[in-house]
Amino acid sequence: MPKDPAAFASTLRLISLLTVAAALEAGGDALTRIGLQHKGILIVCGALTLALYGIVVNLSGLDFSRLMGLYIAVFFIVSQIIAMALSQEAPGRQVLIGGVLIVSGGVALLV
Repeated sequence: MPKDPAAFASTLRLISLLTVAAALEAGGDALTRIGLQHKGILIVCGALTLALYGIVVNLSGLDFSRLMGLYIAVFFIVSQIIAMALSQEAPGRQVLIGGVLIVSGGVALLV
């Protein structure tokens, strides 16, 4: 993490923004999935949520490759938290090993 307070605040803002985007993407997907099972208005809600995700994730100002690399690391963490909270799915050994690699790549993009 940066030692400069302004750089630290900028990094914290970026991670917060990407966390919100990841929650919107996972939520939009969940709404769409439930809507497909029940043929309801939830499909439309899911689509709108995914559109909002697309806007939020692009507010960072990063170039696309760096943005997606960092976003994937944040999305991995958020999706694991959601899986544990909503489905009581604990990540297995392979997921944890892959997750370490994913998050390490994201951290490398912050440096």
